[in-house]
Amino acid sequence: MSLLFVVGTVSCTLFLAVNSLYSASDDVIELTPTNFNKEVIQSESLWLVEFYAPWCGHCQRLTPEWKKAATALKGVVKVGAVDADKHQSLGGQYGVRGFPTIKIFGANKNKAEDYQGGRTSDAIVDAALSALRSLVKGRLSGKSGGYSSGKQSRESGGGDKKDVIELTDDSFDKNVINSDDVWMVEFYAPWCGHCKNLEPEWAAAATEVKEQTKGKVKLAAVDATVNQMLAGRYGIRGFPTIKIFQKGEDPVDYDGGRTRSDIIARALDLFSDNAPPPELLEIISEDVLKSTCDAHQLCIISVLPHILDTGASGRNSYLDVMLKMAEKYKKKMWGWLWTEAGAQSDLESSLGIGGFGYPAMAAVNARKMKFALLKGSFSEQGINEFLRELSVGRGSTAPVGGGAFPKIHSVEPWDGKDGELPVEDDIDLSDVDLDDLGKDEL
Repeated sequence: MSLLFVVGTVSCTLFLAVNSLYSASDDVIELTPTNFNKEVIQSESLWLVEFYAPWCGHCQRLTPEWKKAATALKGVVKVGAVDADKHQSLGGQYGVRGFPTIKIFGANKNKAEDYQGGRTSDAIVDAALSALRSLVKGRLSGKSGGYSSGKQSRESGGGDKKDVIELTDDSFDKNVINSDDVWMVEFYAPWCGHCKNLEPEWAAAATEVKEQTKGKVKLAAVDATVNQMLAGRYGIRGFPTIKIFQKGEDPVDYDGGRTRSDIIARALDLFSDNAPPPELLEIISEDVLKSTCDAHQLCIISVLPHILDTGASGRNSYLDVMLKMAEKYKKKMWGWLWTEAGAQSDLESSLGIGGFGYPAMAAVNARKMKFALLKGSFSEQGINEFLRELSVGRGSTAPVGGGAFPKIHSVEPWDGKDGELPVEDDIDLSDVDLDDLGKDEL
């Protein structure tokens, strides 16, 4: 009986030894799926992490060296260990295929580097200090990873992530729920391969969408592994999950493509659905023309008949047609302008307007200084056909006369009233002797 007890005791001791390569008394920090993100990913420190299996002979031989290196690096570099046999999901996230595997988590925590050095404490310490030097020099040169908040960094995909807004449990409601803007929010996990593939597309789309919608549609990202309250609230079950938030409405899932063009197209649809119709501005100064045409891919310029030819009701009917077309094509985000015939004669000449009479319309690309003229009727149907051709890249164009906009004259804006003929001076003939006038002519 005593022999069996001894054997049982030895077996138990061996079992415990095999499963306890590190203890709380060591300077090696034990890492698990529960604390990995908080300890490593969110840390500003450099980390060396060993992924091991307790039964692995190479791991057992590394253990004293790893402990010695951890003690030497204490307060300088963090040294951790993951039982990847027990926590296989965590090992799988970092592509661990054999034991021991050592990873270096530097400036970009989600792009860990493989340690390829020796398995002695001296070699480990030297590699740690070399990696630390690179991290510090990178900070000195201003290099950093991740989204704009700097709290998280994801594997670089070559895109600038400055326009992706990082959201957290604490910042989400005040930024999104109470906003008048439209938000497209990606819920991601740092280890998710699909999220890493989406990242450069999301980042590139964020910049383009910010520019085209003047910041009215925002692209954001939430690390759902850290911000679990948000993940739970919105039922996030897989990664990446993208949701669309609009004021006063329940969030809806984005189910479109994952390329930047797909994302941009959806964002512009959301913008146009929520945006007011474009402004229709009268060209009363050079600033109005330049600011409108420089800010849009195309500016649609109409030259309307003189007010004496149409009256207020006639002019308003033309303006109504333009406003309807501006609403119809608002997704294009073009600029819309008008002027009265003769008020900007140099501009008319540069756009070849006048030969077809008034009203007339030209679509101008100010970047290329080219324009296309409406040849059909100035009506909803005629203008729609003209703009539809332009929107698909068809239609003949010509260079703007002189290669630039001519001088624009400052004029008073239309007051909305019918025009009046100029008042002529009355001629008083009471003191004139008409008979004498006749004699002088003779």
